[in-house]
Amino acid sequence: MKKEYGIIGNPLAQSASPAFFNKKFANENIDATYLPFELKNIEELPEVLKEHPILCGINVTIPYKLQVMDYLAGISDEAKGINAVNVVKVKRDSDGTPHLYGYNSDVIGFTRSIAPLLSANDKKALVLGTGGASKAIIYALKKLGIEVLSVSRSAGNGCITYKELTPEIMSTHTIVVNCTPLGMVGHGVDQCPDIPYEQLTGNHILYDIVYNPENTLFLQKGKSQGARTKSGYEMWYLQALASWEIWNND
Repeated sequence: MKKEYGIIGNPLAQSASPAFFNKKFANENIDATYLPFELKNIEELPEVLKEHPILCGINVTIPYKLQVMDYLAGISDEAKGINAVNVVKVKRDSDGTPHLYGYNSDVIGFTRSIAPLLSANDKKALVLGTGGASKAIIYALKKLGIEVLSVSRSAGNGCITYKELTPEIMSTHTIVVNCTPLGMVGHGVDQCPDIPYEQLTGNHILYDIVYNPENTLFLQKGKSQGARTKSGYEMWYLQALASWEIWNND
């Protein structure tokens, strides 16, 4: 029986998921289609489920990783600990009534992607941004034994602002992860987080969870200072594979 999968978010112009999964389905002779659902707000989700009765799984991206949790019948322990969901499994009653179950595959993708870059000296990290994506990154870094300091445009809830990034903080926090959408297609590719790039050195790792484009301005500025850099493409690829495992694991 044919199945449908999809992604919800806004905007979705940057998403590589439809092309990736539809190519996977074609190559592996899987009778399925992957669709983009660019929602104006999360309240449109029930209508999507109603109009697509064979929808079995959903990826969730900006800005709905937190909001989608209000529609879940269940949530994995890891997603609960992160307080963000990026994978939804859809189960239906015999009459077609949908029940949604939330998971988070970002931790898997990020951990496996950044691990090869880490050295014994990388003990502290700056996480830029406080949205749903940052929660998974913080969770993963702490599991790796790395101390995390969050940076946001507004102070509070354990965050410091970009203006508070002193030379001492920059020198001791050798991992810098961009969890904001700045630099992403649809969010201004000519933009980047407002950190003091001139204080970066070859001891730093700059990781951008943005994967389209792969070489963001954030990474370009890091490279110019000799920092090790990595785009979010591999993280995205690994979490996409994890999504497929979640959808097909009974």
